[in-house]
Amino acid sequence: MTNLQLPQQSNFYSGKVRDVYSIGNEWLVMIASNRISAFDVILPKPIPYKGQVLNQVAAYMLNKTADICPNWLVSTPAPNAAIGKRCVPFKVEMVIRGNLTGHAWRTYKEGKRILCGVPLPEGLKENNYFHSPLITPSTKAEEGHDEDISREEIISKGIVSEEDYQILEEYTRALFQRGKELAAKRGLILVDTKYEFGKIGDTIYLMDEIHTPDSSRYFYADGFEERLANDQPQQQLSKEFVREWLIANNFMGKAGQTVPEMGDDWIQTISNRYIELYEQLIGEKFVPENLTDQETEQRIIEALKAVGATD
Repeated sequence: MTNLQLPQQSNFYSGKVRDVYSIGNEWLVMIASNRISAFDVILPKPIPYKGQVLNQVAAYMLNKTADICPNWLVSTPAPNAAIGKRCVPFKVEMVIRGNLTGHAWRTYKEGKRILCGVPLPEGLKENNYFHSPLITPSTKAEEGHDEDISREEIISKGIVSEEDYQILEEYTRALFQRGKELAAKRGLILVDTKYEFGKIGDTIYLMDEIHTPDSSRYFYADGFEERLANDQPQQQLSKEFVREWLIANNFMGKAGQTVPEMGDDWIQTISNRYIELYEQLIGEKFVPENLTDQETEQRIIEALKAVGATD
């Protein structure tokens, strides 16, 4: 957890990965920590440079999609810090899936053919493309596990109005298409991802991170079809390999289960995978930066002054 002292700070929230500082009523400072979570559980040891990777990938992707919809980001004054507009968040995450993978595959393998109210066709195998991407939203839990929810439930329970939800769907599909195009240029397949949205007045904004290894799953395009045909695991860049390791060690975040020991070599492996995704996706060498909390704080204060957030 960061411990910054920022001018006009009005609130502080520490999430699974990010520490969020409210500045007055209009601004947020978001610190991407090196914490890592899986199955909605924060794992006991941090991952070196993970926060910098998340922050810089998210900023890159928010800039690359700014023509599709407004987003919250204003600046990234430090390697793991972002400043942006404070929105009133919708209490759903817009999950979109291009392939039958991860949670969707685990559900399908159990014999279920409905996911978040969306029917799944028979005869699919793991990692098959869907005919068209599926939106499978989830609740955004402040504590505990996010839960699958259908479009109909979201609207009928008044979580999001029908008018707003239609816009969220349109933005989600357009952002996913752009994300797939950007990934394809780098030899990757964007398999699935999630987006979070909020409002300022009547305007809907894209919030938080997008197309990062924490919020998204990527496969290498090279060899995808051969591995699919031979029922082999895909070569991927995402956090899924951490989940798979936890599952193999009998941990899925359920009551009574214990997080397996994370040795130094394994932590370094995870860090290397995050850096690999950065370099593959952005096409630039990752440059690690190590700032003290004091240096980070000073950069953030100067950036807040520059946008008039501390007047």
